[in-house]
Amino acid sequence: MVLFRRLLGDVLRAHRVERGMTLREVSAQARVSLGYISEIERGQKEASSELLSSLCGALDVPLSSVLRSVSDAVALEEALSAATPIVPRPAATGRSRDDVVASAA
Repeated sequence: MVLFRRLLGDVLRAHRVERGMTLREVSAQARVSLGYISEIERGQKEASSELLSSLCGALDVPLSSVLRSVSDAVALEEALSAATPIVPRPAATGRSRDDVVASAA
């Protein structure tokens, strides 16, 4: 099952790390508790739209960019979970398994 909150947390953490910011720095700029941001990054808490906007502002990343990245990650996980294993087929002989072959002996 695809969990949006886990993928959102992964994207937010990636942006934070890419910018070289600590949780403490994001917490101060977004005015959100450090523990709550940590729970969001670990996919344990859902972020409200207001909170997400504050986090994006602190990370200096457009909300649309975060949501697009999460959407792409969701699509990828859905595709991977829907993929069926490829089963090799026997070599074609020009006949089906049900064909009757007669021989004159």
